[in-house]
Amino acid sequence: MDRWQIVRTAHYLAKLGTISATAHELGVHRATVLRHIDALEEELGVNLFQRHARGYIPTEAGKDLMQVVSATEDHIGQLVARLKQKTEPLSGEFIITSLAPLASVLIPILKTYQELHPAVQVQYLTSEKLFRLEFGEAHVAVRTGPKPDLPDNVVIPFATHRISLFAHTDYLARYGHPTEPGNLEGHKFISFADLVPRVPIHKWILSHIRERDIALKSNDGQVIKQALLDALGIGFMFQHEAKKHAQLVELFPPLKDWEVQHWLVTHRDLHRSIKVQAFLEVLRSQTEHEKVID
Repeated sequence: MDRWQIVRTAHYLAKLGTISATAHELGVHRATVLRHIDALEEELGVNLFQRHARGYIPTEAGKDLMQVVSATEDHIGQLVARLKQKTEPLSGEFIITSLAPLASVLIPILKTYQELHPAVQVQYLTSEKLFRLEFGEAHVAVRTGPKPDLPDNVVIPFATHRISLFAHTDYLARYGHPTEPGNLEGHKFISFADLVPRVPIHKWILSHIRERDIALKSNDGQVIKQALLDALGIGFMFQHEAKKHAQLVELFPPLKDWEVQHWLVTHRDLHRSIKVQAFLEVLRSQTEHEKVID
C-alpha cells in the first residue's frame, strides 16, 4: 500500500471525525479507510483513535501524526505553488478582506504581491462583515479577535496589535487627564457596541466602564476614530493609527488585555491554491508582520 496515502487517510479522519466523511473527502470506499487505519496502527504499534458511537477522536499519538502530516502537506503545497509560478504566471482576481485599520499593514504586502504577479488584480475589501469563505467571497480573510474556530477553515496567526486609550487635547483641556486606567469616573467614554465578554478588551470595558459614563457606542472603527478626533470622549484606538494624529494623546501604557490578535483565515478548499500560497509566500518574507505591531 502507498504509505503516504495511508497516513493522509488518518490525517483526514482526525480532521473530519467519521469514516463516511473521510471516504467522501478522499473519494474512496469506507472499507478502504478502515483498512488504512488498521494497517497504520498495526505498523506503528499504537492506537491513533478512540472509537465511539459519535465517530473517531484522535489520541495523543493521533494528534502528533496530524500535526506532522498537516505541516508536510503545507510544505508540498508551497513547493507546488513555487514550481507552477515559474511556468504559469498567476492571473485573475485575488480577494482579501480585513477591518479598515489594518490597511497600513496589509497594503505593503499586497503591493509586493502585485509586483511579483502583475496579471493578478487585487481586490481589498474592508468591512465589519464576516465574508463567507465557503462561498468564495474571499480568498483570504484577516479576522480580528479570538481565534476563529470554523472546522472548514485554515487559521494562521498573523499579527498582534497594541490598542490603547486616547483622548483629544481639547477633551483633556476641558475634563483633565485621568489618573489611572481603572478609574475613569467623571469622564466620557467612547465604546464598542455589542460587547462580547470572551473578547479581552470587551471584558475590560464591561468591568471598568460604567454604562452611564458611555457617551457613544459604535460597531465601526471609523466612527470611533472620528468621535475621538472631535473630542467627544476617551476611547480605544490602534497605536499605529493614533500616531498619525498629533492631537490625540495616549493616556496610559497599554495593558496586556488591550492587545488584539489578528488571524489569516482561508477555506481549506482554497488554502493550497496557487494564489493563496503565493500570497502566503510574500507574507512569510515580511518577517516584521509576525511580531507585535505598535
